[in-house]
Amino acid sequence: MSSHRRPLRLLALPALSAGLALAGCAPGASEVRVTPPPAPPADVAGLCAALHKELPETVSGLDRTATEPESDLTAAWGGPAIVLRCGIPKPAKMADPKADGVEVNGVGWLVERPADGGLRFTTGSRLAYTEVWIDKEHATDASMLVGLSAAVAKTVPAGISSY
Repeated sequence: MSSHRRPLRLLALPALSAGLALAGCAPGASEVRVTPPPAPPADVAGLCAALHKELPETVSGLDRTATEPESDLTAAWGGPAIVLRCGIPKPAKMADPKADGVEVNGVGWLVERPADGGLRFTTGSRLAYTEVWIDKEHATDASMLVGLSAAVAKTVPAGISSY
């Protein structure tokens, strides 16, 4: 992620489709199907487990939802409006000097606007990469990154992940 930051504009974004690696999700569902990332190295998995324990019970007023399969690498809020996956491989976009980024509470996030809508944020300069997908309805506001950034800052040390 470059040190250059473009302003983060979050208005009028298209819908986020099923490309989130989600299936069978409906508002009010008791569990959210989230495909965990490929098994990360043990040190990264340990950081993800620590992050999982620190994640907030609510994000942007949305309650935490159980994920299926249950995993320390995944979390969801709002059935799912917000989906987190920890331990992902380094995104190729991280090397793009023109990539958009935002910093929230000392945590840098790569910002991507997938063609199919919504938003995807991925932590940078941390020893484990964590991505957060946000659906169209909630993609007008990045305030959910405040609580998530606090948990990341507390559990995933700054540095460059070799994964």
